[in-house]
Amino acid sequence: MALARLHGGPLDGQVLSVDDAAQGSLILPYSETQVVYEREGAVANTGEGDGPTSADFRFLEAEDEIDPDADDDDRRNE
Repeated sequence: MALARLHGGPLDGQVLSVDDAAQGSLILPYSETQVVYEREGAVANTGEGDGPTSADFRFLEAEDEIDPDADDDDRRNE
């Protein structure tokens, strides 16, 4: 197991467990769409005893337009 640290986009600051931190990108579900994060830089902590293997992933794109305030707008209109 390895860790993926997400930067930017709707999942900014999230840390996920992944099978392979060396993979080039992550496609993740978000609300009713999908978001894509691309690995940035080298994989860290690959030796024994230096903590879990990890990699940084930067937000690349969303399959559809993301409106993080949509739920708030729906509640205001009720």
